[in-house]
Amino acid sequence: MKKALFVCIENARRSQMAEAPFNKLAKGQAVAASAGDSPASKVDPKHIEVMKEIGIDITKQRPKSLTIKMVEEADVVVTMGCGAEVYPIIPKRAEERKIEDPAEKSIAELRK
Repeated sequence: MKKALFVCIENARRSQMAEAPFNKLAKGQAVAASAGDSPASKVDPKHIEVMKEIGIDITKQRPKSLTIKMVEEADVVVTMGCGAEVYPIIPKRAEERKIEDPAEKSIAELRK
């Protein structure tokens, strides 16, 4: 099964919001995980609320530390434009997505 890994610094916002819909839409045909190189203590509550609004419950998600094993097992590693470090580990495939830091954004801005 193909595996995607979404990486951000804290694994509290962008990467969590990428992992959950990916897994829902993949319907078991592929799987995603997310992690951060300096994980926060919890997922940002605003992001949990916005995900609930689209029918995705991430209340049980917790930020996770990025490991070498996670990168090695992923078919693609997607960094979220936040400066997270996955190197010197060289993933099979890597992509960078320039996504603004949503930490200070309002719920209305997060919905966009």
